[in-house]
Amino acid sequence: MASPEPVEDVPDGFAAAQSVADAVLYEGYLLYPYRRSSGKNKVRWQFGVLAPPAWVRAQGPERPSVSGSADSWRQRTECLLEAAPGARVRVRVRYLQPQHRSVQVRGPRGGFTEVDAADVGGERYLTFDEAIPRECDVEVDVDALAAQPHVEVVEQEGGESVEALDDDTRIVRRSLPLSAAVRVSVADAEAPFRLRLLRVEVENAAEDVPAGVPRPEALRRSLVAAHTLIGVRGGSFLSLLDPPAWASVAARRCANLHTFPVLAGEGDSRSVVLSSPIILYDHPEVAPESPGDLFDATEIDEILSLRTLTLTEDEKREARATDPRAAAILDRVEVIPKEVFSRLHGAVRSVRPVEADAEGADEPPWWSPEGEAAVSPECDAVLVDGTPVARGSRVRLRPRRSGGDVHDMFLAGRTARVEAVFLDVDDARHLAVVLEDDPGADLHRWYGRYHYFAPEEIEPLDGAPS
Repeated sequence: MASPEPVEDVPDGFAAAQSVADAVLYEGYLLYPYRRSSGKNKVRWQFGVLAPPAWVRAQGPERPSVSGSADSWRQRTECLLEAAPGARVRVRVRYLQPQHRSVQVRGPRGGFTEVDAADVGGERYLTFDEAIPRECDVEVDVDALAAQPHVEVVEQEGGESVEALDDDTRIVRRSLPLSAAVRVSVADAEAPFRLRLLRVEVENAAEDVPAGVPRPEALRRSLVAAHTLIGVRGGSFLSLLDPPAWASVAARRCANLHTFPVLAGEGDSRSVVLSSPIILYDHPEVAPESPGDLFDATEIDEILSLRTLTLTEDEKREARATDPRAAAILDRVEVIPKEVFSRLHGAVRSVRPVEADAEGADEPPWWSPEGEAAVSPECDAVLVDGTPVARGSRVRLRPRRSGGDVHDMFLAGRTARVEAVFLDVDDARHLAVVLEDDPGADLHRWYGRYHYFAPEEIEPLDGAPS
């Protein structure tokens, strides 16, 4: 049985990937304006929910739930591993254990009853759901996995604590036990060189939850925001987003379920994979300028921080009563110095020297005012399979399977209309398009918010622009 506590002796890459993994763990935990009464916070837990199997099956085919996420009872990660003899793999499963926080007051007969809210000593306390971060480690020998898969049962106990606010008011925190199974296996991958396909499956193993219970009740027996860190000693992982050519077939055959594995850690390290329920790039990072978590890693820190400062005193009071982590956000935002806000406004990630042209001019050799005047995105065209494509052309989107924007995969097969043809400083063409079936298409055109695709990523649908 795996220990529910962290194991200290871990690959260095785990520590390097910790900040991103923590952002995944708390993504959507609470959303601005961080108040319980906000509609966004009335449906909890949007990512990586591993619910009891009987409950999930009773919902029908696994599909997005009312939360907008895909509640499932399992996750499957498949990644590619080059392993030397004696290599060992460590799998760290991380998740949140839901915990109900009940505000209770003493009744006329002496017993305590749950209430929606209570005020004690000038402070407000609300009944709400919190969560406890949990993790467990499983370490196995790769050669042993080739002979037999490794299965580990993870048991996390429930618990109850009582916090007295005064003689007649208390807070009771209660969590229910969780049960999970972690299965690690390895097989040979199809490649000209020795390559292993490593599979990690995490399943909710609770069999005593009735199929017909409401979702909030099922969530109390669920692993929330479940994801895995996978490290290897004596080997290295290959990117599934941009694999080497010799491993491209094996990469396409990796079947991941409710999770997206990417390389993690510092620099170009290939010793750690982060398998997340949220789509990421290889080697994701939390911006160093960010002063702290806001539970929405896709949003801009500056905007969220400024919006938080605009909350009224009553709204801030409710946010503080909603969750201690919300209170910590308010405390941090209210004391951010001006120089930190300046850093949040923008950052230069890299600076490289600009070479002068052959005549010693200051401008880079690829730029000249005359050349720029000759470029007209709204009039330019590009040939695709012998067909001119320009503003007004209808196209079908065929995003590349590797080396491109992973979010473009969701647009594969959709039709769009070209709004402009851009030329970048490397003489590469880019087509700015708006989806034809997008209800906000006119608004996107007005703002100039487009999707961008290379010519080889589109299929012309008509012979000439309209």
